[in-house]
Amino acid sequence: MTDSNPPAAVRVFAAGSAGCVADLVTFPLDTAKVRLQIQGEGRTSLEGQTVKYRGVFGTIVTIVRTEGPRSLYNGLVAGLQRQMTFASVRIGLYDSMKQLYAGSADNAGLGTRLLAGCTTGAMAVAFAQPTDVVKVRFQAQVRLLESATGKRYSSTTQAYRTIVRDEGLRGLWKGALPNIIRNATVNCSELVTYDVIKELLLKNHLMTDNMPCHFIAAFSAGLCTTVVASPVDVVKTRYMNSVPGQYGGALNCAATMLIKEGPTAFYKGFMPSFLRLLSWNIVMFVSYEQFKRGFLRLQLKRNDDEIPTL
Repeated sequence: MTDSNPPAAVRVFAAGSAGCVADLVTFPLDTAKVRLQIQGEGRTSLEGQTVKYRGVFGTIVTIVRTEGPRSLYNGLVAGLQRQMTFASVRIGLYDSMKQLYAGSADNAGLGTRLLAGCTTGAMAVAFAQPTDVVKVRFQAQVRLLESATGKRYSSTTQAYRTIVRDEGLRGLWKGALPNIIRNATVNCSELVTYDVIKELLLKNHLMTDNMPCHFIAAFSAGLCTTVVASPVDVVKTRYMNSVPGQYGGALNCAATMLIKEGPTAFYKGFMPSFLRLLSWNIVMFVSYEQFKRGFLRLQLKRNDDEIPTL
């Protein structure tokens, strides 16, 4: 996605590093999104229901007041583990996959870019699914300040062990199908939008390949991704967080949501999703471009140092 086209290893490492930076900055918004998405789950009727979380910042304030500020970062370790595998593959290998599908063509078409985005998004799930399950479980659990009631997991390692013990290895791959669909959708929306917008800005000489250009392209990617991916994201979160036997599958989870809560349930947590994806995309893509350039400079400097002087 840059003119310099650095090696795949540089892009992979830069993408994983940028994903971790973006997660550190936006994790509270992600936690608020998860809490809003699962609110109302399992209720037979929404009538008379006490709504605990209201709005993005209201949810964050409620979590801090009732559980302490550390709860906003529940699952951060699993989140960083996820980014080092997930972002590395889906973002770092996007250009390589695009070039593979484009073959000898000088410019990849929209279809080629979409196919590359779907491929790396699905590949990333294959590597990162267990970390995603643990992250969602941690973010969803409520820990009262005065007691440990309702706390399912005490540490990341214990969470992996408990899930395998109680649900088998399949438990770590719970929600893989909606996650593949979600991430193929997110990848196409996010990477292709960023790729196309950035290319248009550069080709039409509206901007140069610098931080403001990356910011505008990332903003567009975040907006597009939130609108397209929110319904699948809500189903993925609900299904990953469910106890064994609660849903017959991802489709059953979606059907249950539709019947019990109506179509608006698929856009629960939309505002934190938007704020999180918008800020995540901006931080991630700007960091990604800077990391790529930094790693390239280090690599070139090392190569120059290895050349013997005559």
